[in-house]
Amino acid sequence: MRRYVLATVITALALSVGGTGMAVAQPDSPEPPNSTPGLDRVFNGFVVGAIGNSPAVSPQESFQALMFDDPFYQEPPLTGEERPGTVLKAKPVDVMFLGVRAVSVEAYKLMYVTTALDGVTPVISTGILMIPKDGRPNSERRVISYQEANDSVGWSCHPSTQWTGGDPLDGSSWSALGPLALMFDKGYAVMISDVGNDGDRRPHGVFAGKFAAHAQLDGVRAALNHREAGLDPNAPIALFGIAGGGVGAAVSAELQPEYAPELNVRSAMLEGMVVNQRNFMRVANGSVGSGFVLATLLGLEPWYPDMKLDEKLNPAGLAIANAFRTQCQTPAYFGMPFIPLNALFNSGLSPADEPDFQAAFDDNELGKWGTPKAKIMITSCAADDSFMSLVPARDARELAQTYRDGGADVDYQPTNCSMERLLTDFYGWGTDLFGMQTIDWIDRSFD
Repeated sequence: MRRYVLATVITALALSVGGTGMAVAQPDSPEPPNSTPGLDRVFNGFVVGAIGNSPAVSPQESFQALMFDDPFYQEPPLTGEERPGTVLKAKPVDVMFLGVRAVSVEAYKLMYVTTALDGVTPVISTGILMIPKDGRPNSERRVISYQEANDSVGWSCHPSTQWTGGDPLDGSSWSALGPLALMFDKGYAVMISDVGNDGDRRPHGVFAGKFAAHAQLDGVRAALNHREAGLDPNAPIALFGIAGGGVGAAVSAELQPEYAPELNVRSAMLEGMVVNQRNFMRVANGSVGSGFVLATLLGLEPWYPDMKLDEKLNPAGLAIANAFRTQCQTPAYFGMPFIPLNALFNSGLSPADEPDFQAAFDDNELGKWGTPKAKIMITSCAADDSFMSLVPARDARELAQTYRDGGADVDYQPTNCSMERLLTDFYGWGTDLFGMQTIDWIDRSFD
C-alpha cells in the first residue's frame, strides 16, 4: 500500500514537470530566459530522500484529517488593539498528502491577526508554515510567501487543511507539488496563507485583492514572529502567486511599501492572475472557466455586500451559488463549463455588465494601489491561444507597463500556453503553467 501511495505522489509530481522547454521571453527582458526545470531538478536530493523516508499515514489519521473538526480553528475574541501579524495560536503539525507523512518537513498551523479592506480593522486568518529539515539553521533561511492557485470560497478547502491531510483532491495543492519541491531543495521556508480562517463556515472573500494582500503580508509577519520556527525577522522574502493567489501577491507587492515596510521583500512572481475582473469575465464566461467566474463573484461579495448578488440571481443561479459557497474549487468549479452565466441572472446581463458589481471591479483592478519596490516577474500566457487562456494576455502586458511607468523593476517573460505546445510538450506546458520555471529567477533576486 505504501509503495502505491508513494507512486501516486511521484506520478503527480511528474505530471506537473517538464523537460527542457523555454518560456517565451520578451526580447528586451533584462534577465536570461526562464528555463523549464527537468525531472532531475524536481526529483532532487531532498525530494527523493523525503519520498523514501516518508511513512504512510494510518487509516485512522487519514479519516480524522478528513473530518474537518480541528479545534485549532476556533477563534479567540479580539480586543481591536491587536497588531497585524500577531500570532494568536500556533500548532506543530505533520505535513500529510495522499496518505503520506512528510517527516522531512517541519510545519506549523498559524492563526494570526490581519486586517479588513481598510487596512485597520483586525480580522483573523490562518495559514501553514513549512520548513525543510535539511540541517540548515532556520535563522539563515530565505522565506517564500506562496499564494496557491486556490480560489475556493468554501471552508476547509485551503492550504492549512490541504497540507495536513484534508481536501486531498484540490487542484491547487497538486499544482503546488512541483514548486514546493524546488523551493524545499533550496532550503526556503514557505508560508502559505488561507486568506481567512479556514474553519469559518461562512463564504470566504478570497477574491478581494486588498484582503488577500493583507492576509499574505501578515502571514509572513506571523511566520517571522513565531519564535518556535526560529526564522530571522529580517529574512529576505519573495512573494509567489498564481491565478487567485497571483491577485493577492500582486496587491501585496503594491501595498507592501506602506502596509508592511519592515518586511524585506526582494521580489514578487505573478502568474495567471486576473488583472481586470471585467475583462476576465468577458473572456471566461461561457468557456471552461464559467464556474470560476461565478466563484469570483462569490469570493468578492463577503467584502462587497452592496453587490447584492442573491437578489440578482434567478432560482437556478441561486441554487448553484449556495452550493458553491460551501464547496472547494475542485471539483465544484469545474462542474459547469460552457454555461453562459447571463442565464443565471434575472436581468439576462453578463456579470461583467451588472451595474452593482462595478464598484467591486474597480476596487480590484491591479496596478492602482502603488508601485512595487520589489522586483517583479510577470509570466502569464503570451497569447490567447489556449483553452487555459482565461485571463487576456494583453492585461498582463499592460500591468507590466503600468509597473514600469511607476519606476518598478519588471521582468516580463510570458509562457507558451498554446494548444500546439500542450499536444507536443505537455510536461513543459504544465510545468510553466505552475510557475516552476521562475524559481531560479527568484533565487537570483535574493542576491
